[in-house]
Amino acid sequence: MENIMGKVYDFLQKCGVFYVLTLNGGRPEGRPFGAVMEAYGKLFFSTAKTKQVYKQLTHNPIIQIIALKPNTREWIRINGEAIECEDIILKEKMLTECPFLKKRFNSACCEFFALFEVSLQDAYINIDNEFVKINE
Repeated sequence: MENIMGKVYDFLQKCGVFYVLTLNGGRPEGRPFGAVMEAYGKLFFSTAKTKQVYKQLTHNPIIQIIALKPNTREWIRINGEAIECEDIILKEKMLTECPFLKKRFNSACCEFFALFEVSLQDAYINIDNEFVKINE
């Protein structure tokens, strides 16, 4: 699984912005994210506990992440579940790897800082019009 998440993470890093889709009352709802981290072969993203996305993730953890590499037709689609992570060491790592988050969260212990692990179900990547499932 670690190699798969490495591929997913590398692709998302090259995209810069990725979109997390949640369910809001049975309807899909997406928003842009930029903070992503790989640790111990797992993928993580963060948000604030004050946002609607946090409420949606804690109510129904099923997500889809999509991203398109700039100036290409290469894209990725990830299906899985978002599992909240309270590990302070991982939160500190996220703040180090994504320093722009420090503008919003003054420390890993900030009461509004939420970190989510992506429990991967499947992931697909489209490069050069070749659609490949990358977690087999």
